[in-house]
Amino acid sequence: MLTVYKRFDHQLQIVTDSGPVPRSWIRMVNPTPDEINSVSQATGVPEDLLRAALDSEERSRIEIEDNCMLVLTNFPVLRGPDMYDTLPLGIILTPDQVITVSLEETEILPGNIVGPGAPAYYNTGKRTRFLFQILYKTAKVYLRFIHQINRQTDEIERHLRKSMNNAEVFRLFDMEKGLTYFTVALRSNGLVLERLLRLRKNSALQHLLPQYEEDEDILEDAIIENRQALEMVQMYSDILSGMMDAFTSVISNNLNQVMKLLASITILISTPTMISSFWGMNVGVPLLGQQLGFWVVLGLSIGLTGLAGFVLWKKRMF
Repeated sequence: MLTVYKRFDHQLQIVTDSGPVPRSWIRMVNPTPDEINSVSQATGVPEDLLRAALDSEERSRIEIEDNCMLVLTNFPVLRGPDMYDTLPLGIILTPDQVITVSLEETEILPGNIVGPGAPAYYNTGKRTRFLFQILYKTAKVYLRFIHQINRQTDEIERHLRKSMNNAEVFRLFDMEKGLTYFTVALRSNGLVLERLLRLRKNSALQHLLPQYEEDEDILEDAIIENRQALEMVQMYSDILSGMMDAFTSVISNNLNQVMKLLASITILISTPTMISSFWGMNVGVPLLGQQLGFWVVLGLSIGLTGLAGFVLWKKRMF
């Protein structure tokens, strides 16, 4: 999908012109080969840069050409209730346009942004600020997902205390895998942010990274948020790893408790069964033929069962 936006009168609007539009934002989501070719011809950006973000395994980096610069970052995505992943987002700066390329829709750059309700940072005329705001929002989304994982972990912990199956452990495993993806992505994103901070001082790149007021503050805020997200994801990853080991033992212990209870019940049931079996033999037994014999056997069974139960209770078998 290919959409071109430009800001008019403080509002973001869709541009329908067929040719290249100066000071515009070209948004590409899972583009077709024809769309890639048309954008490449209209803007002069090599096709390999436009295709870089279409490989889900690409890591964050910066590539600089004569008339364009690719900033490849990774943003978080939610695949399921407890499954998290990351995907690359390509942001290409040219002297006239900002081009974003991604495999999927992302809340960082949503499609329903036209009109007066569009966020203020969608200013297509200030490309450098636009880039830094995207990077800043990416770090904020990471933080929100990390807090969400923390809440889910607390919920799973409450269920695991009485659980005897592996469903919750598998949920923890999925979240730990997602945190691993987040760790790798945040580290590489941090390197990109640090390099951008250095490149802003390069006078040879002023045609690609023009300086505006407050731009450096936005970039520094993005670096701080990314660093905080990385520290939090590492902390929660360690917590999840420890929880998985601990709750595997908890589940095993819960199962042992149930087996111990069942064994105790089996012992109690087997006591009257054994006594009844003795008096049910086809041989001569005490009290044979006496009416009092039934009550004696019943009382003996109840007494021995109670004694066995008391002994098991003293040994904390219940």
